[in-house]
Amino acid sequence: MLVLKLEGKTVVVTGGNSGIGLAIAKRFAEEGAYVFITGRRQAQLDEAVSLIGKAAGGRVEAVQGDVTQADDLDRLFDIVKAKAGKLDILVTSSGTGEYATLESTTEEHFDKLFDLNVRGMVFTVQRAVKLMSSGSSMVLVGSIAGSRGMGGYGTYSATKAAVRSYARTWTSELSERGIRVNTLSPGPVDTPIFDGVGDDIKQWLIKQIPLSRMGKPDEIANAALFLASADSSFVAGAELCIDGGMTQV
Repeated sequence: MLVLKLEGKTVVVTGGNSGIGLAIAKRFAEEGAYVFITGRRQAQLDEAVSLIGKAAGGRVEAVQGDVTQADDLDRLFDIVKAKAGKLDILVTSSGTGEYATLESTTEEHFDKLFDLNVRGMVFTVQRAVKLMSSGSSMVLVGSIAGSRGMGGYGTYSATKAAVRSYARTWTSELSERGIRVNTLSPGPVDTPIFDGVGDDIKQWLIKQIPLSRMGKPDEIANAALFLASADSSFVAGAELCIDGGMTQV
């Protein structure tokens, strides 16, 4: 008999319309979860719902919105409350990255990255915990950039270091409520974000990875499933690096 790890669970995945977020939403639906995905682009959300529905056959709903906008966040969790009555798992996957050296960093660049990668995450979590009870889990999607000095990505790296820091703090704050918080930090993953990157950049990255290849979205999704499910019931405040050994060797 097949046992589904997330049967009966309600999940919210921000940024679930593409890339890593989409792979996670699909994997969780395959494991029996009722998945809500959110993102800014309605067309991508519609495509994601179709893909997840066909592949997983599970319940999935899309709520268009921007995690940097308070009204959109309120509407998202009002819908989750009305339709599911609870929230068991939150995955914060909304994020962006841009290249800028110290000299070329502008206030616009800085505000854009911190607004989405940090501020949006913080106020998503703030609302989500109101629907969560003991046994619930949060997976904050960070990046190995949060612990590496990557030239030209200082602002992006700082936002991901903030994600890791918040996971530690929230683990302490939410432990009495039985809510686990962990960070999932991918290395280079073959997603559409790399479509505009030249092959020379990809090969440069691959040379730094002991497994000699980029990661696959499904591999990140499997790791997210571990952190979200009861399989990791004694894991809290941790960072799981899925990077082919890039930061570990």
